[in-house]
Amino acid sequence: MPNPTFGDRMLNSSSDILESHHAMTINGTILKTCVLGLFTALTFVYSWGLLLSGYADKAVMLYKGGLYGGLILALIICFAPKNKLLIITTPLYAMCEGLMLGYVSALLNKFYPGIASQAAIGTLFALFGMFFLYKTRLVKATEKFKMVVYNSTFAIFGIYMLQLILSFFHISIPAIFSNSPIGIAFSVIVVAVASFNLIIDFDNIETFAGKFDKNFEWYFGFSLLVTIIWMYIEILNLLAKISSRNN
Repeated sequence: MPNPTFGDRMLNSSSDILESHHAMTINGTILKTCVLGLFTALTFVYSWGLLLSGYADKAVMLYKGGLYGGLILALIICFAPKNKLLIITTPLYAMCEGLMLGYVSALLNKFYPGIASQAAIGTLFALFGMFFLYKTRLVKATEKFKMVVYNSTFAIFGIYMLQLILSFFHISIPAIFSNSPIGIAFSVIVVAVASFNLIIDFDNIETFAGKFDKNFEWYFGFSLLVTIIWMYIEILNLLAKISSRNN
C-alpha cells in the first residue's frame, strides 16, 4: 500500500522537533532501518518455516495477527506523538510485517517455486538502484517530481480501496488484478511508483537530518521500511501474475 508516513501532519504531531542537542542523523537512521529490517527478517523466516513444516493453522493465525497488528501499529506510529515509544512500536511493527510476509511468500512459493527469492532480489536491486539514482542526482526529488509520485501513489491507493469495497459484493475491477497483459502492465506501473517513493524517502531523511530529535531515526526508518515492504509485495504480485500466465 502507499506510504502515508511523511505527511506534514504526521511530522508536526511531535513536540520533539529540535528541542534536544541529540539530533537525528542520516547514519543513525540507516542503522535503525537495518535493525527494523532484521526484526522483519527474523519473523519472516519463522512464519515461512511454520507453513512449510505443516503448521498451517498456526501460520494462518500469525499471518492474521501480523496483518491486523501491523495495521494498528502503523496508525499509532503515524498519528501518535513521536516520543520514546517509537523504540518499541516500530520493532513491533517490523515483526508483524515479517509474520505476514513470511506466510504470503511461502504460500506463493509453493505454487511458483523460487518466486520469493526473485522478489527479494528484485527489491534489493530496486532499493540500491534508486539510491544510486538519488545520490548521483540523476533523479532529483523536486517539488514537481514529488507531486507526480504522490498523486500516482494515492491514485493506486484509491484503486486498491475500491477493489476492497467491491470484494465485499464479490465484484472485481476488470483486468487490472488478473494475469492479463493489462493486469501485468498495471503491476509494472505500481512497482515503478513504489520505487520512486524511495527517492522521496531518501530526500526526506537527508532534509530532516539534524532538524528532529534522535527518536525520529526510528520513525524515518519505519517509513523507509513501509516503502520497501510495499515494493516487495508488488514485485511478488507481478511475478505471480507472470508465472501464472506461463503455467
